[in-house]
Amino acid sequence: MIPPTELGELEAFRSLLAGQAQAEIGGAVCLGFELTPTSAMLNRALGLGLPEPATEAGLDAIDAFFSGRGLAYAITLTPHARPEKLPEWLEARGFQRGYAWTKFARGLEPAPAVETDLRVEELGADRADVFADVFVRAYGTPEVARPLLAQIPGNNGWHCFAAFDGETPAATGALFVTGTVGWLGAAGTLPEFRGRGAQGALLAARIEAGREAGCKTLVTETGEPVDGKPGGSYRNLVRAGFEPLYVRQNFLSSKEADTSGTRA
Repeated sequence: MIPPTELGELEAFRSLLAGQAQAEIGGAVCLGFELTPTSAMLNRALGLGLPEPATEAGLDAIDAFFSGRGLAYAITLTPHARPEKLPEWLEARGFQRGYAWTKFARGLEPAPAVETDLRVEELGADRADVFADVFVRAYGTPEVARPLLAQIPGNNGWHCFAAFDGETPAATGALFVTGTVGWLGAAGTLPEFRGRGAQGALLAARIEAGREAGCKTLVTETGEPVDGKPGGSYRNLVRAGFEPLYVRQNFLSSKEADTSGTRA
């Protein structure tokens, strides 16, 4: 069984990469975006070892899916992935541990009040270019991924938001709803607007949108603390009522694979 913390992200990326290379192999959902051959954010196998135990044959088939397209990729492993020796299998195949992510969840309690002088609005398809432009510039996403982002505002299951300073877009955040699970992602703030509460306000807006959409659980993720020190995104999530549940490893197929989302 795939837990909500993994299901929300998996279905969000399956939607984001609709029309790109996709396959369900050995219990994992494999997603490929050939325009970013080293991006392990967009080229990933998600959910491996959760709906069913992984096998060596399944790993061979997953590698064929990505390698046949010339893609460096990641395999994500939760602490619950089966069999327990799966990490050893991957390391024996030359996989390296990348930057791990902390997975979070919260209920539908209202978000705490956030002080900010920025205004938050939900964006429809008519302002998809605003959402894509701000996120690409804020997060450092490769330009070739801009069309992927521009297709999601107003798309089924997606609720996309931006924070504005007057009429100037400053930050973005999205909610994807699948069943009763809401996944929060695509958050980025332009450098000149950081420190003004943009992401706290966007978290609050997405939590409220999840409540209105009938979600029972809201989930998200960010990088694990480094040297025991949580980053700004981690602290924002905790302030918004999210609880860290576990750390998920990202196993990288090669040194070229990069999970930052900023390399093509």
